[in-house]
Amino acid sequence: MFDQPYGHTPYEKAFGGDVYGIGYDEARAARRPIRLGVIGAGGVAQSKYFPSVARLRMIWEPVQIAAFAEPRADHAAKITGVYGGKHYPDYQNMLREEMLDGVIVLSPDHLHAEHSLACLELGVPVLVEKPITRSLTDAGKMVEAARKANCLLMTVANKRFSPPYRRARWLVEQGVLQNPALFSGKFNLGYDDVDLFEAGTIHLFDLAGYLMGQVSTLSAAGVRRYAKGKYPIDNATVTLQFASGAIGNLYTSASALSFKPWERVEVYGKHAWLSVEDQNQLILYDSEMDGARVWQPVIPNTLIFDEEFGGYMGLIQNFAQVIRGNESPLVTGQDGYAAFELLRATQIAIARHEWVSLPLDPTAADSEATCWLSQNS
Repeated sequence: MFDQPYGHTPYEKAFGGDVYGIGYDEARAARRPIRLGVIGAGGVAQSKYFPSVARLRMIWEPVQIAAFAEPRADHAAKITGVYGGKHYPDYQNMLREEMLDGVIVLSPDHLHAEHSLACLELGVPVLVEKPITRSLTDAGKMVEAARKANCLLMTVANKRFSPPYRRARWLVEQGVLQNPALFSGKFNLGYDDVDLFEAGTIHLFDLAGYLMGQVSTLSAAGVRRYAKGKYPIDNATVTLQFASGAIGNLYTSASALSFKPWERVEVYGKHAWLSVEDQNQLILYDSEMDGARVWQPVIPNTLIFDEEFGGYMGLIQNFAQVIRGNESPLVTGQDGYAAFELLRATQIAIARHEWVSLPLDPTAADSEATCWLSQNS
């Protein structure tokens, strides 16, 4: 995939006259058809997942959303009219009546565990939105349930599937950045009315593990400078120590911008470092003489697809391919647990004003973090 452009028509199709990349793909079309269900059909489902599945179908991926569960009749009517699929007001009826190959859980965060566990108990593979849930204890139950049932559990970490981050991971794996020593992540949430860590910074927690490996200890500090949102803090900094011996920092803000999220991730190795700017441009600095190497889509580009560049198409396709037995999951339930564990550890470090070691005791961590949230919100 690394010889392909970022999120738009592959070169061999574009220069072969198939400028939109929708010509018949024999290999893709021959894959086993996958019937998916969706639980929760709100904003993220309508803006990302349904369009991504539609785009995959347009390029001959045999996957469909056969049914969806959504209690709001107006949302359901719109989705049925635009995308089709059988509507169920109750997810339990959908699971009972439909023969599904997998379910994407897009319900509110606090319902992720209930809905995922119901699927896993029936042996139905699950892809659950981030954060994996709002409780480290529940996240552990989900991972354990998947293990006991020998059933697939994947969590949404769509940035892992976005081409700049895929290439960054590849550069680390290939040793272009030998034994990376330093990680830097910066994130502006862009919305001060949602939870700073759970709604946005969770992506940085996941990317830290994706590019650098397991975190062993961390410290954090936060401030509520503008006091507009409901979250206890609106700006935070986190210092990380990785099991590899590497170190890192995360900086995150809910107040720096008022609409658009923004991010930058940097990884420093021996005589080389890379930067991913706003999930758009990757720059590799590995030579004093030859200058930097840059990967960036041509802008403006009328053929670029947000569904692919944003990582959602790759995420859904990987989910389908794992169900078929053709691939390994690029992100697992354990990865989702690890990202949420970093989130919990950060909350505890802010509350204690001290370093926190991982792994955490889930029950104690949930209790301590919940107390901090309730006292400061």
